[in-house]
Amino acid sequence: MGEPLSPAAMPPQPPKNAMDRFIDGIEWIAAGFVGLVAADIFISVMLRYFFSYAIPDGYDFGRLFLGILIFWGIAATSYRGAHITVDLIWESVGPKLKRYIDVFATLVVLLVVTVQTIMLFDKVIQTKAQNVLTYDLQLPTWPFFMIAWLGDVAAVILIAVRTFRLVFNPQRVNQEHPTEPVE
Repeated sequence: MGEPLSPAAMPPQPPKNAMDRFIDGIEWIAAGFVGLVAADIFISVMLRYFFSYAIPDGYDFGRLFLGILIFWGIAATSYRGAHITVDLIWESVGPKLKRYIDVFATLVVLLVVTVQTIMLFDKVIQTKAQNVLTYDLQLPTWPFFMIAWLGDVAAVILIAVRTFRLVFNPQRVNQEHPTEPVE
């Protein structure tokens, strides 16, 4: 394992364009939902333990926020390729073939997530049409599904950007977050 490079020794990064700022924004949104889910769980547990009080619709909010978090998390990890991978073949081939494998794998992920996004939009429409409500406060649940769907849309956009950059500008992919193997 090599030591991390000092800031002075790191290669200069190109200035961030609008797409890079969009990618960073998606990651911040996903991080915000992580905080929201953690706060919901922490507050619910503390209220129950110390005051024997439950937040109205606390369970519904928890599961709806968790669903939102999952789809925005997919968006956040999709561009960076920071999800769990098994690269047995990829590790044993040369750089040119690695790039072909990366492009093919990213296209497959793009296809799967695009189909998932279409199906989730159908779920948003069905939930709104069926007027599905939370248990205690009788709030409509379709806006939560819509926010989750927007995370999926962001994932499709980011995977498309990743594919474009892998084909035409591969040095722009994962430049700020190089992946280090875990041993």
